[in-house]
Amino acid sequence: MKKRIILSDLTPRSNPFAVKFHLQTSSGQNLFTGHGAGYVNVNGARITKSVLVTGDRLIENWPATDFESLSADHFAALLDLKPDLVLLGTGATLRFPRPELTRRLHEANIGLEVMDNAAACRTYNILLAEGRNVVAAVLLG
Repeated sequence: MKKRIILSDLTPRSNPFAVKFHLQTSSGQNLFTGHGAGYVNVNGARITKSVLVTGDRLIENWPATDFESLSADHFAALLDLKPDLVLLGTGATLRFPRPELTRRLHEANIGLEVMDNAAACRTYNILLAEGRNVVAAVLLG
């Protein structure tokens, strides 16, 4: 069982330097444990190429190498993972793909949220902890 300590900023008013720790276990699921310019860490492993992450699968070298290379086929491939929601991390900045690229997800009633990579990593971890069937598609090119 993997364990991770979460530092929260829930500090009592009487002591502004007090912090509260929460133990979080991943139960063998894939979690983002770090991110930065050109990389993400999943369960402590550094990944530098675009990646798809689900609770139980890590698909490295996703062919969508950068935002400009996104195609309808890249989004159609996500259908095989059968998610309820896809989080698309578009790099350091938020950029929205053209609607025709994501049409198949919409037709399959799969939600799509677009955000920068840092937000995608944080949101994925929260949704996974809630038991949601989520895929993070992170562009690292």
